Amino acid sequence: MNYKRSKYFITRSKRKIKYLFSEKNTAITVVFFHGFMSDMIGAKPKEIQKFCNKNNLSFLKFEYSGHGKSTGEFTKGNISKWTKEAKELINSKLKKKNKLIFIGSSMGSWISLNLFPVFKKRLKGFIGIGSAPEFLEHLMWRKFNKKIKKIILNKKIYNLEHGEFIYPITKQLIFDGKKNKVLNNKINLKIPIILFHGKKDNVVPVSYSRKILKLCKKSNKKLIVIQNGQHSLSRKSDLKKICRELKNMTKRLS
Repeated sequence: MNYKRSKYFITRSKRKIKYLFSEKNTAITVVFFHGFMSDMIGAKPKEIQKFCNKNNLSFLKFEYSGHGKSTGEFTKGNISKWTKEAKELINSKLKKKNKLIFIGSSMGSWISLNLFPVFKKRLKGFIGIGSAPEFLEHLMWRKFNKKIKKIILNKKIYNLEHGEFIYPITKQLIFDGKKNKVLNNKINLKIPIILFHGKKDNVVPVSYSRKILKLCKKSNKKLIVIQNGQHSLSRKSDLKKICRELKNMTKRLS
């Protein structure tokens, strides 16, 4: 999947956000939120976009500042900024009558949850994939040893090695994450919520998806644990299951 049909959206703070909006003659728009240090051209957004095109659904995907082809330094970004960018883009590009389905991958689920109150009247469904709300506090900061915490507090950045990747973790990112708590919020929306999580996810425990479902008192909710699934859930079999649930969700809306 390339960037051929994508465009730039200029935010109020003059950041250029790369996005692709495939508009169809339908009231439903699927919005994809990618994960931490990811982009909009991976297997998941590619397959979901293909599904939306085939099923006459409008589709929006984009890259937060400092990610992919969007402008801005990654080390200056945080959950608040990325949430604000997503909100501006959705408000600018989608009509107010559009019914929205959010699909959040990893950190994308956190940003989606941040936007639930903003789009509560239009939001008609949510699919989370390896959801990682509040991961900066619970899966990073609290697990860092004293030495790493000291480096972050004094040098304001620490390059965290995980697998083949290096994640630059900044002090401002960690402290901004503390301001974006969602795991104590009640979700009172009567919408379908389907969460996918790999049983072999060694990045984000499946308990994070269970925590989200506990918040959803009025939702028609379901957790699908994929037995041999990893964090990304990007295999063909995983994507087929995700698209099947998306199809069921859109059928109920039409």
